[in-house]
Order: sequence, then C-alpha cells, then structure tokens
Amino acid sequence: MQVDLIEPSVVGTRNVLNACLKAKAKRVVVVSSIGAVMVNPNWPKDQAMDEECWSDRDSCKTTKNYYCLGKTIAESEAFEYAKRGELDIVTVCPSIVIGTMLQPTINASSLLLLTMLKDEHESMEDKTRHLVDVRDVAEAILLVYEKPEAKGRYICTSYTMKMQALANKLKDVYPNYNYPKSFTEVDDSGKLSSEKLQDLGWKYRPLEESIVDSVMNYEERGLLLKK
Repeated sequence: MQVDLIEPSVVGTRNVLNACLKAKAKRVVVVSSIGAVMVNPNWPKDQAMDEECWSDRDSCKTTKNYYCLGKTIAESEAFEYAKRGELDIVTVCPSIVIGTMLQPTINASSLLLLTMLKDEHESMEDKTRHLVDVRDVAEAILLVYEKPEAKGRYICTSYTMKMQALANKLKDVYPNYNYPKSFTEVDDSGKLSSEKLQDLGWKYRPLEESIVDSVMNYEERGLLLKK
C-alpha cells in the first residue's frame, strides 16, 4: 500500500516535470492536495492553515497516511526544480473535490457524497470536511497559470463544514435518500485558508449548486436510485 500510493505521485510528478524541462515550458502548474498541508500536529490549533503549512513527513509515516506523504514529497520535489531555476512552478492544493464527474469510475472524493446518500449508515463520525467544486479547481489552475504574479503554493478550498451539516444540506434538496440516523462528535477542527488564491482573483460557486449538480450527475450515471 505504501509504494502503491507514494510512487505514482512522486515518480509521476518527477517524470512530467522532466518532460516539461525538455519542452522548455515557461510555466508549470502542479496540482497537489491539501494532503500536503494538513497533517501537521505542530501547527497552532487556533490558526488557519495557509500556504506556509506543510504536512509533517514523520507524522504521515506514523499514522500510515501514505497518500498525504506522497503528495508532500511530490510537491516538495517540484519546488526543488523551481529553486534550481529550471522551471517556473506554481502549485494548487485542492481540498475534497465535488461536482460533476469527468472520469468513468468513482474516486475517493465522489464517495464522500455517495456514501452519505446510499450506504444506509446508522451512524457516522461528524468529521470536518473541506470542499471545493471541480469547476472551481479548473478555474484556479487556469488563473495561476495565466497570472504572472502568481507565485508558490495556493490552497484551493471553498467551504468547511461538518458531515452532519452537509447531510442537512443534502436533505434540503433530496429528502428521500437514506442518510445516517446519527452523528458522533469528533474533535478535528482544522481550519484552511484560501485567502491567497482569492486575493489573486479566484471566486467559487455556491455550495448548493455543487451539491445539486453532483447528485444529478450521479443519478444520470446510474450510481444512485432515483427517489
């Protein structure tokens, strides 16, 4: 599992950057993840995590969070290219991506809503989730590519909410799905800031629009029984 998660991220990023170097690309946007930001037990708890916050590699290893470890190593290596003056690199770190699916198979981000809608959990942990629409991520990537003043990292997230609050949002529009009957409290109040990206001119759509478009897309693909 460790190799399966780390190698594609690190080696894949390295291969693409080497190809960009050979092609003499003027600017490269590397799509990382908040996984490279949020695993940091030493970050002040009352301070929102921003672009200065990096996931701690030892903490990732201790908790066996190899996805976050891979993303952290890959993004760090990308900036090594920039430090050597070989490439002009900007990174975007999206949170959990929702919205209409482009890929033919279900990914981990899509499962966030799908699990809540169809898996009939009696109880679910009321974890904090950071959400962003896939279309807003695409616009963020284009923005940092086109803006000459864009530098370094950019956290890309729109909404922070607990799972119970998200379930209530879904119920408002789609009341007949099988939502969890109860939620257990979890102390995981991590905060993220996308202020740097917003200062560059990034805007994001309403959460309700993302939810409706997500569920409609799942229904059209036969991933949900229509209610």
